[in-house]
Amino acid sequence: MSIKSILFATSEAHPLIKTGGLADVSGSLPIAIKSLRRDIRIIMPAYRSAVEKAGRLVRVATLQIEGITAPIHILEGRMPGSSVLIWLVDSPQHFDRPGNPYLGMDGFDWPDNAQRFTVFSRTVTAVAMNQAGLAWQPDVVHCNDWQCGLIPALLAPTPQRPATVFTIHNLAYQGLFPAATFKNLKLPDSFWSMHTMEFHNKFSFIKGGLVYADILNTVSPTYAKEVCTPEYGCGLDDLLKHRANQLKGILNGVEYTQWNPAKDEYLAQQYNVYTLRHKMTNKTDLQKRAGLPINKNIPLIGLVGRLVEQKGFDLLLDALPTLLNRPLQIVVLGSGEKPLEKSLLLATANHPQQVAAHIGYSEALAHQIEGGADMFLMPSRYEPCGLNQIYSLRYGTVPIVRRTGGLADTVIDATDDAIRNGTASGYVFDEPVPKALVATVNRALIDFTQYPRIWKKLVFNGMQQDFSWRRSAKQYLALYQEALELRGI
Repeated sequence: MSIKSILFATSEAHPLIKTGGLADVSGSLPIAIKSLRRDIRIIMPAYRSAVEKAGRLVRVATLQIEGITAPIHILEGRMPGSSVLIWLVDSPQHFDRPGNPYLGMDGFDWPDNAQRFTVFSRTVTAVAMNQAGLAWQPDVVHCNDWQCGLIPALLAPTPQRPATVFTIHNLAYQGLFPAATFKNLKLPDSFWSMHTMEFHNKFSFIKGGLVYADILNTVSPTYAKEVCTPEYGCGLDDLLKHRANQLKGILNGVEYTQWNPAKDEYLAQQYNVYTLRHKMTNKTDLQKRAGLPINKNIPLIGLVGRLVEQKGFDLLLDALPTLLNRPLQIVVLGSGEKPLEKSLLLATANHPQQVAAHIGYSEALAHQIEGGADMFLMPSRYEPCGLNQIYSLRYGTVPIVRRTGGLADTVIDATDDAIRNGTASGYVFDEPVPKALVATVNRALIDFTQYPRIWKKLVFNGMQQDFSWRRSAKQYLALYQEALELRGI
């Protein structure tokens, strides 16, 4: 049987609602799969902001879910700017709330998150089994992250079920809840076992996907290997090693319609690989916006991301005293852990000629940093995929990254051999320590200032790379087909 129809289950999708990379994947991958002439439909919770941004919606089904007295409605619309059909699971008591999908206005998890995503999972299961009155059943259900981990578990014992694929976007977020919460969810007793969804006396949503899905995948090939090790497996490495034959790695794509320096409206001057001289206009514009001295010759390093240890911002701060002895400038955009924010702001106050930081997020500034910086630094301790290094390649902003996850899969280190054979596209270091970061930045600074031919070749190589979603979509279709064959369909 050839794959024809897919139900794509997610807890967020751009532009309806976004907290991270999952939303980017959910907003782009289905559109790419649709372009390959497959019937793919997105299902996600009807958050207040998602309903507001979805445009015209029509109620197409009403159903009762076990343990919930109020009826659940299915609202149908289209993903903005596309023909992909979307179903929003409308349960006001669970999803009609302001702000973040997972956090209350106080910044803490909604106390009923387990119930909320159990309701969502039960609804997706009904839709997947054509029991929601929609007269449609998919060949495959694609589930994403812990919020959808219960879906493969609920479908597993059901006759004539679709095949299931479960994608790990970040294994560190597992959906763990107390034993007492599990009892209140009215789920099968068989789910409470170390062999199923019990994890150190807690109920683990993500284990539902890891144990029960027909096929597992992560968002880069290297991360698929890393999660099978104690260092990156978050306590689940033995389970993932057990399922290694069904665990794949597919690199996330990027949306080049949004991240393309030749068409980027946020830039002071658009450019492409053949008009790189215009990139300098963006550099001076970024220096001006950041309040740094305008100097075309000084190396300018950009960073955009969450200010957390996972992203290696503590390594940057520890390395700053040494780095700032070099002639360079650094521009940072992000927010996160308060001690890191405070230390970064202190560095800008003490070194206003070299360091600039914007605490928060600005889509415009994110694009301007990609377009205006000479280098882009990502010293992540782990990085399931990463997107900014891929944006940087397209923008001719040479990435400096740690060799982990998707960073290892997308950036080729500028070794002598790689430079000679024309494959080098950036700079890579291994150990998550300030000394290694400094040494690699030094390599980049030397090439930038002393070897302009090498630098131009790195820029050219990066801008020629293709990490589009269409390529990834074809790999997902092959993954869906494999899941079908494992199901014997």
